[in-house]
Amino acid sequence: MADLSRTGISLDQSLLQGFDELIARRGYRNRSEAVRDLIRDALLADVVDANEPVVGTLTLVYDHHVPNLTQRLTEAQHQNGARVMATTHVHLDHHYCLEVIILQGRSHELKAIAEHILALRGVELGKLVLSSAGVAKNHNHVHTH
Repeated sequence: MADLSRTGISLDQSLLQGFDELIARRGYRNRSEAVRDLIRDALLADVVDANEPVVGTLTLVYDHHVPNLTQRLTEAQHQNGARVMATTHVHLDHHYCLEVIILQGRSHELKAIAEHILALRGVELGKLVLSSAGVAKNHNHVHTH
């Protein structure tokens, strides 16, 4: 943060107290870190709503004993091959698997892929998390640190 700017805000005492409690629960070192994260979340929501290029992870837990589910998950990923960058698969127990699918594309495309996969019979839990961080200007590469 080479170009730091300082600003002040006015808050109702009860709102500030609730915010400080949230900061403590989440382990922030100070209010500034928490406010920066809130601003980043708001900016990301704006990018997602505008259907901008994003990266994301689709995490799901499914019962691999459901007939043809594994095949349907694989087909869904192949149908969206240009958007699917990688998949990690873990066996949780005798019935359940966890899969994390790393995606890249426009936010609405990734939401549609996630909705399709999460609606498959046998998928028990799932969540799509999107981020604008790391999307290259030409949208062909993702940089990780």
